[in-house]
Amino acid sequence: MANPYRVLVVGMGKRGKHHATAFNANPRFKVVGICDIDLARCEAAAPLLGNPEIGTDAAALASSLKPDVFCFCTLPTLRLEMIKIGVKCRAKLIAFEKPIALSSAEAMKMNKLLERKPKIKVVVSHQHRYGAHYRKIKEIIASGALGRIHTVYGTATGWMMHMMTHMIDSMRWYNGEAEALWVMGQAAGRGKLADLHSSPDYVAGVIQFANGVRGYIETGAGAPDQPEVEKWWGKNRVGAQGTEGFAEVLTNGGWRAVTKSGGYQSGEGAMNYDLDMPPYIQDMADWLDHDKIHPCNFASAYKGAEIMAAICRSAVEGGQIALPLEKGKDELKALQKAIPDRKVLVSSPVNAKEYGLV
Repeated sequence: MANPYRVLVVGMGKRGKHHATAFNANPRFKVVGICDIDLARCEAAAPLLGNPEIGTDAAALASSLKPDVFCFCTLPTLRLEMIKIGVKCRAKLIAFEKPIALSSAEAMKMNKLLERKPKIKVVVSHQHRYGAHYRKIKEIIASGALGRIHTVYGTATGWMMHMMTHMIDSMRWYNGEAEALWVMGQAAGRGKLADLHSSPDYVAGVIQFANGVRGYIETGAGAPDQPEVEKWWGKNRVGAQGTEGFAEVLTNGGWRAVTKSGGYQSGEGAMNYDLDMPPYIQDMADWLDHDKIHPCNFASAYKGAEIMAAICRSAVEGGQIALPLEKGKDELKALQKAIPDRKVLVSSPVNAKEYGLV
């Protein structure tokens, strides 16, 4: 077997430790460095990861270690800065957390930088699709059991920068990665604009895909509750409707479907990092070893980011926004000026609590 790929993981919070642990458990990788501005986090994690080199300066550690894989799980304000570090240290693969950027302007800068470095493989952590219940819905859709797909949809009670990117990724996956032609959107509530994952309290959008399928998406305080799901962050629903049935998944509530030939079907399932991270990491090894493109590749994530940015632009400017976007903008800055300063209206009491309205 070839030598394992050397990995540097930046950010030792919850998600950084998930990544580092999964890399460490895969024989195709070796964690050679971990980094965090809080050195104590690195000191606590290092013995569990084979005692890699530790530090608080990501650029310095990357320059010293020259990792094959540069993985970062940092605050969303640091995306472009970290991408530049990964490019400079000549990593073969860069892996990082969603969202890819906080604005289309930043996303376009990242895209242009990476287009100049086509040999660098880039992965964005949309690992929801590795859940067995998510895969079951894809299997049902692909089998043709729903007939002609005409609608895909996603709702999440979590706010936009946390959840919309996951919803769009799954919707695009269920729709065969079809291109989006235009969107129209609306937004309300200013409370979460101050969050590190800055977002309107509620965002809703319509997406027109090139294959004729219509998409509907909602995230935030006005998104519908899923009362059968206890965990608030797991109250997410993604699915597809066709001429002969529907199939949908709940992040922490299993899956269900109705088809013309099979009647009602359902199964269990919940987001589980212990189960979802290993195949996500293995697909990185397969991309590096065999050039098998990772399902969560940057090009796909970038198209999702454009959709989200366009929905925000529509909320600010009104009307439909054509895709792909031609020029970058700071959508959050525009939303901060455009959203009325009044409390968001919620869909359920559980959302009222999470959005500070009780």
